[in-house]
Amino acid sequence: MIESKLKSAGKVIRRDRSLIIMIFPVILYYILFHYKPMYGILIAFKDFSISKGILRSEWAGLKYFIQFFESPFLGRLLRNTFSISIYGLLWGFPAPILFALFLNEMKNGFYKRLVQTASYLPYFISTVVVVGMIFNLLSPQTGIVAKFIKEFGGTPVNYMTSTRYFRTIYIASSIWKGFGIDSIIYLAALSGIEQEQYEAATIDGASRLKQTLHITIPGIMPTMIILLILSLGKLMSVGYEKIILMYSPAIYEVADVISTYTYRKGILETQYSFASAVGFFNSVINFVMLVVFNKISRRVSEISLW
Repeated sequence: MIESKLKSAGKVIRRDRSLIIMIFPVILYYILFHYKPMYGILIAFKDFSISKGILRSEWAGLKYFIQFFESPFLGRLLRNTFSISIYGLLWGFPAPILFALFLNEMKNGFYKRLVQTASYLPYFISTVVVVGMIFNLLSPQTGIVAKFIKEFGGTPVNYMTSTRYFRTIYIASSIWKGFGIDSIIYLAALSGIEQEQYEAATIDGASRLKQTLHITIPGIMPTMIILLILSLGKLMSVGYEKIILMYSPAIYEVADVISTYTYRKGILETQYSFASAVGFFNSVINFVMLVVFNKISRRVSEISLW
């Protein structure tokens, strides 16, 4: 029994060796940078000391989790994290879908390729550069927006230190940077729709709008649902990099999220155990939400990740 399985596995390896060699670097990457670091989760349950190391540090149990739950900043962190994530999902998730549908309707091949290529470019701009562009654009002294407001007799506002505008600026710039590259998945799904369906609909007298509603959107619906589940499973994962570059203590009330709080506690204040506990709590919530939304999707639409 075992020998037959080994022989069968050997045949598969010999037959697909080229594919295995191609995928090996990807597997190695995930092992080294995603699975191996999971060993560090132990820090969240220990009074971690750099000199003692992870294994020799003393156990602390749930001490740092309790500290986080009793923190006066807990409510603000959860509120800001969910607010930015939900607003980003509401505005950002439809953007690449609408853009892909727009490109799908363009008949001029040259302009279609030009617009598509131009939409990809922001993705390759460094986040640091993007934030620098935002500061220059919205500067109350020399920014283009400030000059435009002054031309009409208004008074410029320092948008980057205003709690009123931070989330709008953050979400709008994120959409601008990512909607083009995200549309690639939907364009690939659109290419898989059989053209015979459009031809049959045209013969039946269906307009382009009806073809979009009854053929195009149902054709990409499985892709939309899968990506929505993945997005909902990352509601607590607001990246700290861009926010740290954009925010200041003046707007902590609306800008401080779990990841930035973890960064300050872990890197700046060297409270490694506390920061690990907060990060672990964040990951558990994300995992639970992914499982829940996947189960709901499977019951409602029969489409799920597993």
